[in-house]
Amino acid sequence: MKRIIISLAILLATITLSAQKVNVAAAANLRYVLEEIKTAYLKLNPKAKVNLTFGASGMLVQQIQSGASFDFFMAADNEFPLKLKDKGLTTGTMSTYAFGKLAIYSTTLDVEKLGLEALKSPTIKKVAIANPETAPYGERAVELLKSQKLYDGLKSKIVLGENIAQTAQFAFTGNAEIGFIALSLALTPDMDSKGSYYIVPQSLYKPIEQACILIKTPVLNTEAAKFKKFVLSAATKGIWEKWGYKTMHN
Repeated sequence: MKRIIISLAILLATITLSAQKVNVAAAANLRYVLEEIKTAYLKLNPKAKVNLTFGASGMLVQQIQSGASFDFFMAADNEFPLKLKDKGLTTGTMSTYAFGKLAIYSTTLDVEKLGLEALKSPTIKKVAIANPETAPYGERAVELLKSQKLYDGLKSKIVLGENIAQTAQFAFTGNAEIGFIALSLALTPDMDSKGSYYIVPQSLYKPIEQACILIKTPVLNTEAAKFKKFVLSAATKGIWEKWGYKTMHN
């Protein structure tokens, strides 16, 4: 009996510890904004542990389907979370946490002044876009190019980034003269100081409605639900806006 009590005590301690640790799978465009939100959350919940993993939404979905240990998924759209929900891999409701904005960025062209006309420049040899199959921002970029009758002329110049962060790196290092990236990445101090960006009018592409959902786990992770609630709260509104997003609280 004593051994059973000790075993139960160890099990309960393990469950408690795991409930305090949240593994977040997040779209690559969230790297900076989510780090700041995490810092704000830990100030209020110092005992919590939040681990952030960033990547293309589609790649993260594949990892979750393969059994990766995540508790909370924050995608760059509202379609990838639904795919997981349809497969019975989630719990609770899907929630929109922010609307992202598409931007073009360059270190060689004054895209802030030229806007989309910069895409017609003869100096462009490479255009960086996130893989449209796995990255919603890349999908929107292709959608935009096609609607503006620019895709066919640039198709041979397109280089695909694994995710939006790698795409931004291509443009930042000059490996591509211009890149379609998330506005949140263009606003980082390094990128803003080295190049220029142009915010693509949101009327030219389908809204980037970014949604999140809790992943079904063997043991209910109450801390993950708590973190999700904080992400969606008005307390984070200022952080989202700082990084160029629009929230449901606007």
